[in-house]
Amino acid sequence: MSIVTKFLGATALTLAISGPIHAADLTADSVMATVNGTKITLGHMVAVRDSLPAEYQTLADDVLFTGILDQLIQQTALSEIGAAKMTKRDEMMLEVDRRAYLAGAVLDQTAKSAVTEDGIKTAYDMKYAAAEPTREYNAAHIIVATEDEAKAIKAEIGAGADFAETAKLKSTDGAAAGGGDLGWFGLAAMVKPFGDAVAAMKPGDIAGPVQTEYGWHIIKLIDSRLTEAPSIEDVRAELEGDLRQEAVQARVAEVVEKAKIEKQVEGVDPAILKDTSILGN
Repeated sequence: MSIVTKFLGATALTLAISGPIHAADLTADSVMATVNGTKITLGHMVAVRDSLPAEYQTLADDVLFTGILDQLIQQTALSEIGAAKMTKRDEMMLEVDRRAYLAGAVLDQTAKSAVTEDGIKTAYDMKYAAAEPTREYNAAHIIVATEDEAKAIKAEIGAGADFAETAKLKSTDGAAAGGGDLGWFGLAAMVKPFGDAVAAMKPGDIAGPVQTEYGWHIIKLIDSRLTEAPSIEDVRAELEGDLRQEAVQARVAEVVEKAKIEKQVEGVDPAILKDTSILGN
């Protein structure tokens, strides 16, 4: 094994260079480089790679290896300067970051453990399998600023004007270009006056003027249908997200409940957080 020594500014960098090393001979403590005697290990590099966004994880192995090692070398060299100038603020932030990282690691593991096939099946059964079919509606509308405009438009349509063409000419929202077609929706997705009007209509009916916070509507119900429960695969991602969120919330509540917490904030003015002089220079 030969030793190649380089310099990053005035910082001594040592790289261990050797022939091919079998993966079985490497551990998290295997030293990949040292900077002024501070070790950069394979474990450090693996941890950095594992935390990278997905788009970086697809880079070639040699590109990532070199990039991560260079990054850690630069950080290590710069951190020596930072350590020599450590302030109270730096100490506080490092401790806060440490606690946040450890808390995040616990919750990440909690969320990961919460997703099981049995859990997904149970969540699906509770949320969808036993649910009654719901009705969806396909409607179009024309929306204008005043009731008088809406009444005049409804009279035109009643006299034979085409609804879609009228919507293109006179409606004031983004759906106008499509003839006012709003697509399929559940009543809960619409503001109440609009939803109430749609619920009372039959396909082909035209209703209005209906006032909402957005303006005055003339509504045409195109069709309605009963929706069946989605397949478990269709909602798998949603169910997994629900399981993770529920598990994390439960874990936080459990840990806080069991912890011995003593607040000592009586008489403290909340505005004190603005006083950065507390941290010193």
